[in-house]
Amino acid sequence: MAEIGMTMDESRRRELLKLEKVLGVKFNRLELLNLALTHKSFSNEREDRTNNNERLEFLGDAVLELATSTYLFNKFKKLSEGELTRTRAAIVCQPTLARLANKLGLGDLLLLGHGEEANGGRGRESTLEDALESIIGAIYLDLGWEAARDYVFRQFAEEFENFRAGNSIKDYKTTLQEIIQRDPTKTITYVELNESGPDHMKTFEFAVEIDGEVYGKGIGHTKKFAEQMAAKQALDLVISGKG
Repeated sequence: MAEIGMTMDESRRRELLKLEKVLGVKFNRLELLNLALTHKSFSNEREDRTNNNERLEFLGDAVLELATSTYLFNKFKKLSEGELTRTRAAIVCQPTLARLANKLGLGDLLLLGHGEEANGGRGRESTLEDALESIIGAIYLDLGWEAARDYVFRQFAEEFENFRAGNSIKDYKTTLQEIIQRDPTKTITYVELNESGPDHMKTFEFAVEIDGEVYGKGIGHTKKFAEQMAAKQALDLVISGKG
C-alpha cells in the first residue's frame, strides 16, 4: 500500500492536496487517496496486481451502503423497508456515482494503464463509480466511520434533498435497468402477456424478463403503467436477493 505513496512526485502530491480541499477531507496518509485513484490497469502494467483501488472499492461500497441506509432510516421514518431499499438503490446507482465523480474531477486524476487510457477509461461510468467508492473506503480506513459517514452525507446531500422535496422513486423501469446493467451480460425484456377490455378502458398485463426468466408481472390501463408495475415487482425481488 505504501509503495505508490512513496513514489509520488511533488506534482502528484500537489494534485492530491488540491483534491483533499475539494473533498473537504484531510488525510493522515495521502498515499491512501493516491491508491484510491489507482486503476488495476496501472498496477498490472507494473506487475503489481494488488496495488490498486479494488480492495478500497470493496470497502467503500459497504460504507456507502451503510451510510445512506443510516441517513434514510433516520430522516424518513414513515418509509417501509421496501421503500427504503428502493430509495437507496435509486440514489446509490452507477449514473449518480459517476456524475458525482465527474463533478469532483476524479477522471483527470486517475492513474490508468496505457490501454485503459486509450480506450476511454477516464470517462467510463464503472471506472468513475469505483473511484468514488474507493475514496470513501480510503476515508473510512484512514479517518474512521464518522468521517466517512459525514462525507457521504455531504456528498449525497443534493440527492437526499431531491427525495425529501418529493421526487420519490416512480420510474421503477429505470432503477431496475441501472441495477441489472451493472452486469453488461444481463438482458431485460418486457413482454405483453394479455390485453382485455373495451377500447376506452383496456387493461394490459406485462411481464419483465431478466435473461429470459420472469421476475415480475404488472397490470394497468396503459402499457407503460403495466411495465412500471412489473418492474417494481422485479425490483423488489432483485433487491431482496431472492431473484
